[in-house]
Amino acid sequence: MDVLVLHYTGMRSAAAAIERLCDPASRVSAHYVVEEDGTVWRLVPEERRAWHAGVSFWRGHEGLNGRSVGIEIVNPGHEWGYRPFPPVQMAAVRDLCLGVLARHPIPARNVVAHSDIAPDRKQDPGELFDWPGLAAAGIGLWPEWRSATPEPFSDRALLREDLAAIGYPVPDERAGAEAWATLLRAFQRRWRPVAVTGLADAETTLRASVLASAVRGMG
Repeated sequence: MDVLVLHYTGMRSAAAAIERLCDPASRVSAHYVVEEDGTVWRLVPEERRAWHAGVSFWRGHEGLNGRSVGIEIVNPGHEWGYRPFPPVQMAAVRDLCLGVLARHPIPARNVVAHSDIAPDRKQDPGELFDWPGLAAAGIGLWPEWRSATPEPFSDRALLREDLAAIGYPVPDERAGAEAWATLLRAFQRRWRPVAVTGLADAETTLRASVLASAVRGMG
């Protein structure tokens, strides 16, 4: 396993989510579920494939179920009343992720949101998720955006290169404006959550450039 994927359940309750993840007829599963009170359920052993990523892509690899650990974090999601993740829940997620990273050679650049690997289908865990807090604990990335950064640019070709270097499934140049906006919203939801607009503004392109430089520096 070399990818860690974080999701929200996107269902009305924890019980409903766990029931669905344990139902063979649903054809979806995850390695772990973390409830809002911090309770952690292990549903699938880490060494076994869980069906959580679906049609997915990251850093040149498709179909990530076979190479990833999936953690479902209980939250109603955008459909049922998206809300902040409680501190006790985030603490449990942090501890669980640290354990997973200790057991598997997962680089920081491969700690991803479901929306990162499937931007045309998914929004989770969304713009309220505490990625900076996880990064501070050694889980994933969160660069210092304003320190020694390049000037913002507006060249779409350069932005495409940066998003591809980070790992995103960049649409073909012939793709329409909505496909491009969908990708940018996924990037912003993860890396610029205060403005999920789908627009390639200066701050978005700056953050893509900074992040791409950090990822390229990892080899």
